[in-house]
Amino acid sequence: MNAKEIVEIDQTLMTAVYAKRPTILVRGEGALVWDANDRQYIDCTSSYGVSFLGHCHPTIVEAIKKQTARLIACHGSFYNDVRSEVVKKIVEVSPKGLDKVFLSNSGTEAVESALKFARKSTGKPEIIAMMGSFHGKTMGALSATWDKKYREPFEPLVPGFRHVPYGSSEKVRQAISEKTAAIIVEPIQGEGGVRLPPAEFLRELREICDERNVLLIFDEVQTGFGRTGKVFASEHWNVVPDIVCLGKAVAGGLPIGITISESEIASALKVGEHSSTFGGNPVVCAACKASFDLMTQERLWEKAASLGEHFRRSLERLQSRTSIIREVRGLGLMFGIELRFDVLNIITECMNGGVLVLDAGRNVIRFLPPVVITSDQINQAVDVLGTAVETEEYARLPSAATE
Repeated sequence: MNAKEIVEIDQTLMTAVYAKRPTILVRGEGALVWDANDRQYIDCTSSYGVSFLGHCHPTIVEAIKKQTARLIACHGSFYNDVRSEVVKKIVEVSPKGLDKVFLSNSGTEAVESALKFARKSTGKPEIIAMMGSFHGKTMGALSATWDKKYREPFEPLVPGFRHVPYGSSEKVRQAISEKTAAIIVEPIQGEGGVRLPPAEFLRELREICDERNVLLIFDEVQTGFGRTGKVFASEHWNVVPDIVCLGKAVAGGLPIGITISESEIASALKVGEHSSTFGGNPVVCAACKASFDLMTQERLWEKAASLGEHFRRSLERLQSRTSIIREVRGLGLMFGIELRFDVLNIITECMNGGVLVLDAGRNVIRFLPPVVITSDQINQAVDVLGTAVETEEYARLPSAATE
C-alpha cells in the first residue's frame, strides 16, 4: 500500500477526530521513528508519553512474542499466571498502603474506575477536580476534565463535578461539602501546560482530605512510571493518595490502565459492579511485567532525572538567547516550554527538522522523550527547536513583515 492509499483510506474511512500531521510513521527503534519515505525523526512525543522505554524495546518485544505463543486472551473470571505476576510487581513499587489493583485498557478507564471506587466506597456523589486538568474523554473522566472544547459538545455530562483553581488549597477547602467523595488532581498538569503545583499544595490537599473524610485521587497516567525522575511524581512532594491512576508508559507501548487503591476502598465493590473484558489481558500483562522489571532493575527513574537535568540546562540556554520563550518548566523527562505566541508553526518546523514534539495548550511546546534518548539526541532536538524558534521570531519582527 503506497502513501497516497494510506492517507486516502484514513481520510475517507476513519472518523476524523485526530489533528493529523503530514507524515506516515511506519517503524520505530529507541528514541527514533521513521516515516514511509525512510526519513528519520527524534521522537520527543513518545506517542503522547506511551513509549517511555523507547520504541520496540527488545525486552518488551521478546515478552510479547513469548506470551502470544502461550495465551493471548484470558478474561478476569479466570486466574492467570502472568496477570498475578504483574499485579504483585505493581503493588511492590506502589506507595505504602495502596495494595489493591484493577487493570483496564487506558488512562481514561483508570480514571473512570477511580471515580466509581470513590463514589461507591464513600456513598457520596461529588468530585472536586482542578481547572486546567485533563483526565480523559470518556464521560466520567471528561466530567473531571476542565477544557470546554472537550466538554461542551457532549453536555450534559455526569453531574456532581466541581472545578477549582489548581494550586489553591483554600478554594478546594471552600468547595468541599458533606456530599464530596473525592478530590482528583494531576500532580503535574500535562495537557494543561506542564504546570507544577505550588510547593505545599499536594501536602495541603492530603491534610484537607484527612480532615474532611474525603478521598484523594492522583491521576499519574502521564507522570507515573519514572517519567518525572521518581517512580511516582507524588514522591517529589512526599504525599500518598488514597487512589492512584496509571496508564500510558506502563506496558511498553501496549494499551493499559491501572487503578491502585487502599484495600478498604476496593472492598466496597461487589462482584460484577465493575469489570473489563480486556482488562488484565495476558499479552499486555507480559509486556507490563517486563516494563516494571526494566524500570526497577535499571532504576530508570534515576536515568530520567539525570537526562532531564541535561535537557533542562539545554533548554534554559536556548531561553537565554531569545525573548519569545517565557518559561521552561518540568521534572525529569517532562517539559513544557511556554512561548509568547501560538506554537503550531514551531511544531511544524521542528518536524521538518527531524524532531517530533507536542503542544500543551495554545502556546506551550511539550517534550515527553523516551528514557532511552541520548545526550546527543537531546542536543540535536534542542538545536532544531532553537532554529525553529529563531525563524519564527524573525518572521514576527516588524521589519521582516515589510520586506
